[in-house]
Order: sequence, then C-alpha cells, then structure tokens
Amino acid sequence: MASRHNRLNGHDSAEFHQRFRLLLLIIVCTMAVLVVRMWHLQVIKGSELYQRSESNSMRNRTIRAVRGVILDTNRKVLVDNQAAFDILLYPQRAGNVQDVTNRFATLCTERSLSYPEEILQIRKTRSVEPLRIERNISREKLVLVEAHTLELPGMVSEVVPVRQYLQGEKMAHVIGYMGEISPEDLEKEGMRYASGDMVGKFGIERYLDASLRGTNGAENVVVNVVGKEVRILGRLSPIAGRNVVLTIDSVLQEAAWDALEGRPGSVVALDPRDGSVLAMVSSPAFDPNLFRGGISVRDWKKLSQDPAHPLENRAISGQYPPGSTYKLVVAAAALEEGLVTPDTSFHCNGSFTLGNRTFHCWQKHGHGRVSLHRAIVSSCDVYFYNLGKLLGVDKIAHYARAFGFGEATGIDLPREKGGIIPTREWKLARFKKPWQPGETISISIGQGFNTVTPLQLALAYGTLANGGTLWRPRIVRQIETIDGKVVQAFTPEKRGTLPISEKNRLLIRDALWGVVNEPGGTGGALRRKEADVAGKTGTAQVVGLPSAGKVRSFSTRFRDHALFVCFAPHDRPEIVVAVIAENAGHGGSAAAPVARKVIDAYFDQKNQAGKEQTVRQDSPSRSKPSLAAVKPDPARKEDP
Repeated sequence: MASRHNRLNGHDSAEFHQRFRLLLLIIVCTMAVLVVRMWHLQVIKGSELYQRSESNSMRNRTIRAVRGVILDTNRKVLVDNQAAFDILLYPQRAGNVQDVTNRFATLCTERSLSYPEEILQIRKTRSVEPLRIERNISREKLVLVEAHTLELPGMVSEVVPVRQYLQGEKMAHVIGYMGEISPEDLEKEGMRYASGDMVGKFGIERYLDASLRGTNGAENVVVNVVGKEVRILGRLSPIAGRNVVLTIDSVLQEAAWDALEGRPGSVVALDPRDGSVLAMVSSPAFDPNLFRGGISVRDWKKLSQDPAHPLENRAISGQYPPGSTYKLVVAAAALEEGLVTPDTSFHCNGSFTLGNRTFHCWQKHGHGRVSLHRAIVSSCDVYFYNLGKLLGVDKIAHYARAFGFGEATGIDLPREKGGIIPTREWKLARFKKPWQPGETISISIGQGFNTVTPLQLALAYGTLANGGTLWRPRIVRQIETIDGKVVQAFTPEKRGTLPISEKNRLLIRDALWGVVNEPGGTGGALRRKEADVAGKTGTAQVVGLPSAGKVRSFSTRFRDHALFVCFAPHDRPEIVVAVIAENAGHGGSAAAPVARKVIDAYFDQKNQAGKEQTVRQDSPSRSKPSLAAVKPDPARKEDP
C-alpha cells in the first residue's frame, strides 16, 4: 500500500510541475506580447498616438448672444430670432483640410444638396480659429454632418440664433438686414467684434447694432478625436441684446405698401406734433430673410445689379424734383418778404415769357387772372413764375432751408441724403458758370436743379401744419432690456422754427385745404366727407418732352413723377403723408389715391381704438385695459 501511495504522489507531482510550466509559459508569452505591444505603441506609434491624444483636448466655444427683438409702436413684433445651425471646420483636427471639404462636397452632391463652392478653394491654413463653412443649414445637411463625423474630421455643427424678419419686404428698408462683418469693419471696430460675427448692415439693424447685438458667452469644453463634446469645464453665459421699439405703426406701413401696388416710389407718414415716423415705405424692396444665412452670390448680384435699385431706401436717399409741392416754399417766401399780398393777382394765359424763352403752364389755355389762394388750389404755374422772378433764387433758397430742404434731416437711419437747394454761389462752385434768370423760373415750380427726399417733403408740410416747428424726425421710440425696462428713450428734438408769421402760415394752410376740398382743386382724390385733409399735388418732369402728343411714345422711365403731400386734420394735424410715385404721371391721379389709403387707415384705426375704449369704460367689470389698446406716448406732444 505504501509503495502504491508513493507512486501516486510521484505521478501527481509530475503532473503539477507540468501544468505549472505550461502556466508559466503562458504568462511569459503574455508578458512578452504585452511588452512587444507596449514597445510598438510607445516607440513605433508613439508620435501618432500622442497627436491623437492631444486631439482629445479642451476647446473654447463661443455662445452667440440672442439679438434683441424689434417692435412697432404698438409692441407688435417685427423682427424675432429662431434657432439655426452653422457648419464649422477646425483645421487643427481636420488633418488635410482640402480632403475634408472635398468629401463634404461629394456627400452633398450624392444627396442632391447644395454646398458653397468656395469651400473647394480652401487649402492648408494655419488658423487656430474655426472656419465657418456654411450658415443656416437645412435639416438634411445637419443630419449629413452628424452622421459622417468619422469621414469629416474637424467638421461640426453649431447652434446659433438667426433673424426672422416677419414683415419681409414691407419693412425691409426700415429694419435692414444682417451680414458677416467685413475685414474693413473688423479692423475699424477692434476688439468689439470677431471674425465671422454677424452685424447689422442696413437700416435699424446697422444703426443700433451695438444695442441689439448683446454680449457673447463662452464655454470651455473637452472634445474627443472626432470633435464630439465630452464634458463642460466652465461656462460664461451670454447677455441678450436690447429690444428696440420703433415709432412705426405696422398697420399704416402695410397700408402704404399695399397702396403703392409694387410701383417704384416711396411713402412717408409722420406725426407733425413731434416728428415721429409712422410709416416709411420704399418700393421696390427686397426680402431681408435672404441674408439670414449669408446671401448667395447669385441673389446678391440679382439685387445689386437690378436697374430698379431695390436696395435703395428711396424715402431718405431718393432725390427727386419736388414739382408743384415746392410752391409751398415760394408762396411763403413771397408773402413774408412783402412782395405780394393775398390779393395780388397775375394773369395766366397758359405761358410766361422771359427774354427769348417761353415757360408754359400745365393748363394749356391758362387759368385767367388768379390770386395766391386760387393759384395754389389750381396749381397755376404762371403765377409762381412771377413770384420766382420777384424773389430770385437766393431768397427762395433761404426759405427752402428753413423748411428743412437742402440738408439731411438727421433721422436715426444710415445713408440719408440731403438733396439740392441751388443758389448763385452753389452753381458757380459746382459748374463754374453764373446763375441765369431763366433758371429761377424753373426753380419756382420745383424743377431745375431742385432735388428733395420724400422724408423732407413730409417734414416741410408738417412744419407748416404744426405751427412752425421743424422737428428732427425719429424712427426709434426707445431701447429696452429683455424684460421691458426702458434703457434709453428718444424724445422729440427741435431743429428750428419757420420764419413765417402766423397770418401767412394760415393763409397757405387754408389754400392747401382748398386744393383738396374746393371745386377745381387738383387734390380732389383726397376729399373725405369729414373735409379734414389739406395737401398739394405735384408733377415732376423727368425729361423735357417735345410735345404733349408724344408723351405716350416715351419709355416709362422718362415719364413724369407723381407727387402728393397732405396733412390731417387740417386745423389740428395728427398725420402728414408724402407720396412719390415714380414715372406714374400726374400727382392728383396717381399719388393722391395712395395718400388717401394711408389717411383712411390712420383714422379707421383711431376710430376703432376709440370704440374699444368706450366699450371698456362702459363695461361694469372695469377690467384691466387690454394690451391691444393703443397706449398714449408720454413723449408725444398733445394737440395744440
């Protein structure tokens, strides 16, 4: 038994040693493999893996501030924000930038998606800042980028707020649009902006860009090799931009836009009591939403090369001959200088001769003997030729400037022009030629070198209507915080006082009432049952026509401009409207109906608000006033 036990123990010991050696061999082989693998990773692949580990690193990410909203005078939102996505490319993580952009273009093409062709021109770059490949991308393109992160190293999507222009073309020239900051502006603005920032380029967006834009925030995040966020290390929250409340009434804005019916021209409506702009329309216009994600080259060329100039705000930069609307100035000057009285009359036989030149009246057979009142009502040219001869160009210019013509009004919008009010000195400096007497005759009916803007016309008539105060027009009522606290209020600003006696002012005002309400008045299209409108028609000649019978054969762009300026109620004015319809013909037939629709919209809205107020006052519940009610403006003057 002992012998057998010893044999068994010897057998077990041998088997144990055999298994131990096998286990030891396995351990040695495993260690050898690990050592070899470690040597391979650290020596052979060490440099590559180090670079890849560096890619799993920290990144500073900008958080775009939400831009302030823009509201009309009744707090209706005109411009809002919505979330969108941009595509960024981080060159340091992309490896070969050209390969990534080419692959992106290929993926887009395979799915019938557009892409900015300029990205194919991107070569190697040393920039540490991300390249913005495309703005405001579609949902399909967002899915494409997110689904192909391994094929598109360094390319990521970023959520950003973009503008939503709710009024589209109707408010385009007032609101403006956004665009990427130019290198010139970036250099000029210094540290306030960064490359790729979207800034206001036009209208209120540009004028109040500093208030609207807010302050960007930032995040310090850890990202992996494909650019995906791993965790956030720190965050600085953005500060939203200020909200802007305009003096514009969107109801009147829409009425003015619809009244023009797409014809080239402009409409300006303002409150003569404080210079607040109630409506400002320029046609043709453009859709500012085209600029939300960066306008395409094709769309930009279409807009910038359009012969109708849709990018021009005609209300403040369109310079037109004022035509017969300028007779307001000449009449005021002649009365104030004592050259005529209300009873002074001249005979109109249809023409006026000065030297060897003959100047015609619009009424071919003349108006007969007319005094000042009737000359304004029927817009007799011959009467004003006589006044111009008596006054001379320099006296006319003096009074024209008192009405606000010949210089920029100072409205809170960029790119305003001042027009031209000629003098002897001006012509000599401009053309090196002396002033001719016949040129004064043309000036006296608003032709010749005279040019004005629609805004200036509205201000001039508003100045006469309100008792003689020339206001600086304003289109911004106030700037507010995001929770409605007023940061800055834009109060009325007086620019000057009309140097005309109250007696002469009322004489002219009553004549302007006659233009609309008396028999033979050229502005009969504005006649309302309330008999509350006063105004003046105008027809501005674009080119000299050889004869009346050939007018129809002329190209449309050579036809006369139609003008009309009015205010109402004539004795307690609340609104002034100026209309210029380009190449539309006569002011009474083409421009006056446009003004009529704006005037009607104003009083319809006022009457409706009055009815709602009456209903609330009569209600037994005495509930809190509705937000829809028109709130009084503490900055606006009361009726005189």
